[in-house]
Formats: sequence, structure tokens, C-alpha cells
Amino acid sequence: MGTISTNLQLPRSRPEDQGISSEAISNFLNSLPNNKLDLHSFMLVRHGHVVAEGWWSPYGSDLPHMLFSLSKSFTSTAMGLAVSENLLSLDDLVISFFPEDVPDVISEHLAKMSVRHLLMMGTGHITDTMDAIIEREDGNWIKAFLSVPVEKNPGTHFLYNTGATYMLSAILQKITGITLLDYLEPRLFTPLGIKDPAWETCPRGINTGGFGLSVRTEDIAKFGQLYLQKGIWDNQRILTEDWINEATSKQISNGDGGESEWSQGYGYQFWNCRHGAYRGDGAFGQFCMVLPEQDVVIAITSGTNDMQGVMNAVWEHLLPAMKEGSIVVEDATEAAANLAIQLNSLAMDPPQLQPSSSMEDVLNGKVYSLDENEQKLVSISISFTSSEAKFIIHNLHGEQVIHSGRGVWVESHAKILDNTQNHIMSSFTWKAEDTFQLTLLFIETPYCITINLKVDGNNIQLTYDFNVSFGQSESKPIMGKA
Repeated sequence: MGTISTNLQLPRSRPEDQGISSEAISNFLNSLPNNKLDLHSFMLVRHGHVVAEGWWSPYGSDLPHMLFSLSKSFTSTAMGLAVSENLLSLDDLVISFFPEDVPDVISEHLAKMSVRHLLMMGTGHITDTMDAIIEREDGNWIKAFLSVPVEKNPGTHFLYNTGATYMLSAILQKITGITLLDYLEPRLFTPLGIKDPAWETCPRGINTGGFGLSVRTEDIAKFGQLYLQKGIWDNQRILTEDWINEATSKQISNGDGGESEWSQGYGYQFWNCRHGAYRGDGAFGQFCMVLPEQDVVIAITSGTNDMQGVMNAVWEHLLPAMKEGSIVVEDATEAAANLAIQLNSLAMDPPQLQPSSSMEDVLNGKVYSLDENEQKLVSISISFTSSEAKFIIHNLHGEQVIHSGRGVWVESHAKILDNTQNHIMSSFTWKAEDTFQLTLLFIETPYCITINLKVDGNNIQLTYDFNVSFGQSESKPIMGKA
């Protein structure tokens, strides 16, 4: 098995030297658009060497990416570290950490719930606790979790339960006095050379645990490589081998197998996969796939609803091409060079329909007040130059300015998705003579928003849709008047 000699960056190698053909990787990349799989980044590590890496511009290697539930595997790792430091036991009862937050009547099932049950998604709940948690008006997510009825005996029933992972973070903060992020900094992030990780917090300052971590693609690959190397990094033990074996093994059944990657068994915040593999994953295609039999780690960030499709492409194109030792391929040097060109030219092309419209004179600089709407958007205006459109929108966070390129991406920072400065690349085109189309790539997240503005003199109709969403992806029309 390959091992890493530096804690700053993974070593690089030609694919053929690590037993996989460049052609197979190229075929994998070519299959993605055919199946409408929108990847943002891809990194393939074999025998401890990066043999292929690419970012679909304007996504880039230096940008962190929102991991969603891939965060859970990092939370699990913190619990493994805490166990090795004798800070807690997996058999410790959840209610023992929060006597001040337990309900007046503690049910038999709640009384039995342990740290292990949180890790294995076997809490006994029959509905995810996150709805109750988020709706809690006083921001006490712990009390909200403990108040949800526990219908089944803990350990007997699998339910994917993001609130359970939050509780792991809360327990760690309770016993250490520091956040999950601060606990992992010297123990995991610094040794692996993972710089500037960020993690969202609940209203009471506890890291969300089950989501909210943002790191770079190579950081995901390093994390997977640590697990592949059974906890050793740069000749130092970071995590115990026993923990890794336990966390990545089937701890609870979540289905009857078959071809679904969500029914192969579940460990401690890791999914079991077909082909002897395991993974951490997050919504919309954030992956850390570990293939022990092939000595491979695959890190992927995406904005897709077809996560099974991404993994199917790995099984179809990459898995069969992994050979023992280096391989001799005729014209291997040329194939590797062609693959490098392909990887370096990956891009999310901005829509280019109709480059301009006579309606630009009608819209230019005019402020349109918007009818009352669920999104609390107040007004918009657009000003045009030969190369850009300046899109100004008033929302809950005040005036937001987005610079948009005419058929090219232009960078902006604005509060659109939430009350933080979103890093945005934006481009515009005309969908029709009377319909302005604006595309916003939130390049540190999976999200892309497409805004369509239909113009009729002093009246406009605004609609928008998300590429991926947990709920409704398309908005209702919002009317506006100058």
C-alpha cells in the first residue's frame, strides 16, 4: 500500500505508473455530461499518489466546497479520537451528558440510547430529528433532539438522522469545553495539512456536526487516504486501526443490498458500498470513496441529484481499469498527456443563447419594485455595458450587487443564499428578445441559480430555479413594476 511522505500535499504520478490507464479516466470524464452529472471537482488517488485531478472552471483547487453530510464522517473521526483519549466510551448514555435538557419523563428507549447508537444511525427514531431541531424557537437543539419520541429499541432500526450527528458534536463540546472544529484542528486538520476548515454552528455555538463543514477537494482525498492507511500519516499514528475498522464496517443493516449504494450497510457515519468499498458522502454529490482492495481514494464535489449515477460511473469506467503494479500501454506518454489536457480544460460553460437585446435600453438603470414574495425580495435593477451587466437586488440583507459577464463568468461577492458573503461567478445571456437570463454559480457550494426576467415595458416577471434543492427548486413568478 502506498504511504504519504509529506503532510502538505499528496504526491503526483502518471496513471499508468500506478496501474490505471489514462484512457479509462478519460472515458469516465466523457461519461459524465452524457449522463447529465455535473461534477465540480475530481481527484483519483492510487497507491498514495494523485494520478488524476481536475476542476470544472470556474471551480478551482484553492476553493473550499460545502460538504453537506460528508461532514458526518469527520464528526465520527472526532469521536474515534475522543475514545482513544479515554474522554468517553461508545456505551455512554446520551442522557448522561445533558441532565439539564432531558424531558420530564424519560422513556425506556431514550434511556437506553448510547453514543454508539448515534454513530450507527440506530437511535430508535422513526423520523429525522432535524425538523424538530430547526423549529426550536429558543435555539436549544439538544433539548429538541431529546424531546422527539424514540419509537423503537435503540440499535435495532436504521434511520438516517442528521440530528444524531449533531448530538455527537454537542457531546464532544460538553466533555472538552471546545468545539468540534477546534478539537479536530490539532488532531486531524493540522497533521494532514488541511488549512482553514470552516464549520457552521447552531444558535448556541455548537458545530452542526452532520453538515456544515467546508474544505478543499484535496483535503477530502487526504482524509480518505488517512483511512486507507489505517490511521497512519507521515509515519505518525493519527487514528487507531481498531477505530477505522469498526467505523467503516457494517454496524447496522439499512436494506437488502442490491444495486443501491444506500442499502449495503452502515458503519459509524460511513456508508458501505458494493465492491468492498466504503464512503462518506454528502447531498448533491460530495464524495470521499475508499476502495481498500484497489488501494484507491476518490474525492468528488458536485452539484447533481444523481449520486448513484456518479458512483455507477466509477464502477463502470474506473474500477475495471485498476491493475496490479504499473501497466505498459502503447503510447502511454501520449495518453497521459492527452488526459492532462482534458483535465486542465474542464469547464462549466456559461449559457450563450442570444448575446444582446433591444430590451437592454428599456431595462438599463431602471428600478423595479417587486410585489410581496416569499423570498422577501424588494426591488431589482440592471445596468448594462458592452461586456457586463450590473444586477442589483434588494433582499433581507440589504442591497446586493452582482457583476455578470456577457457570455463569460465574472466574480462577485453578495449575500444571496444566506447572511454570509457568497462567492459567486455570474454570466448573462438573453433567452429571448424579451427575456434576460442570469446564471449564478455559488462556487464554494453545489448551488447554481438561474434567474429569468421577462420584460414588458415598465413591467417585469422574475422567476428563478436551483440546479439542486432539498425542496421546491423553482420559484413562483414574482411581478415587478418600474
